[in-house]
Amino acid sequence: MPRPKRRLGQHFLHDPRILGRIAAATGAGPGDTVLEIGPGPGGLTAALVATGARVVAIEKDPELAAPLATRFPEVVIAEGDALDLDWHGLAGGGRFVVAGNIPYNITSPLIDKALTAPLPERIVFLVQREVADRVAAPAGQGSYGALSVGVQAVARVERLFGVPAGAFRPPPKVDSAVLRLTPLADPLVRPDERPSFRALVVGLFGFRRKQLLRALRELTGWPAGRVDGVLSAAAIDGAARVETLPPDRLAHLHAVLVDAGWRQD
Repeated sequence: MPRPKRRLGQHFLHDPRILGRIAAATGAGPGDTVLEIGPGPGGLTAALVATGARVVAIEKDPELAAPLATRFPEVVIAEGDALDLDWHGLAGGGRFVVAGNIPYNITSPLIDKALTAPLPERIVFLVQREVADRVAAPAGQGSYGALSVGVQAVARVERLFGVPAGAFRPPPKVDSAVLRLTPLADPLVRPDERPSFRALVVGLFGFRRKQLLRALRELTGWPAGRVDGVLSAAAIDGAARVETLPPDRLAHLHAVLVDAGWRQD
């Protein structure tokens, strides 16, 4: 196995049983295309190839890309940064699935890119356990936050199973978990609404200890009466806190705010 590079956040999963479970979680088979992010030495790549799916693998490390091409001649190896490349184009322009053991330091940007149109059929990522818990957290739970809302507004979230640090080489300092995200046919916010919705959600969670009436006043700069009118129209108690509102209620609040004239600066 090649030596992992710390600067690239490389931790290689070597447990064949877990690799097989991740590949199975994609639901991929003959006739499907799987876009793998960060194949590393090819452990998950081999499990994905075994499903009979067409595999396209994006690898940033040139020292890993060349051996992968030799080991898997049937796999399309795209050398480059996954955040910069056109996933839909690499997948062939049709339906595809995304999978990968992704670096902890760019987890959020990769999830965001995976949930940007054109959307895959599903996404299966091995991530830090804390991140998986945050993404899957329901309203009212301590780990529920802006990341939870942002993902759940556009995808069904499943936290499938945990992966111990000892399953990796070298072992990271934290445990991991496998997330499966399935884009919603009818998302809570449209693609063009996502930037302003994100601004609202991130802004409100920045005031998570404050009541919504006060938090919205500070976020919008509007007087109390105008904010109170928005909350009433949205059927939301101004004394509530943002962490108690599920994604659908926040999406409704966003729609009412926009109708009332709020715009992201």
